[in-house]
Amino acid sequence: MDDGVDTDDGPRPTHAAAVLEHVAKSLVDVPDEARVDIDDKGRRTQVNLRVADGDMGRIIGKRGRMANAIRTVTRAAAAHDGVEIDVEFLD
Repeated sequence: MDDGVDTDDGPRPTHAAAVLEHVAKSLVDVPDEARVDIDDKGRRTQVNLRVADGDMGRIIGKRGRMANAIRTVTRAAAAHDGVEIDVEFLD
């Protein structure tokens, strides 16, 4: 059973990544191109979201409000995993 914990490297934000992927796929026009990657960097883990070229505006939203909301929800999900994360939106 996968409980979201990798015993070799400590906890991983698997729940947070799943939440981020679900939210992103719900917002974009091309959901099949939404990809989430986890990059462990010391104390904090970076979770990267990549979407189709025309969908980045939908993810960022007006004045970055959507991006901030996505980061807030994803960080709350990461608390469930017992990790601290940074969420980045990549082209």
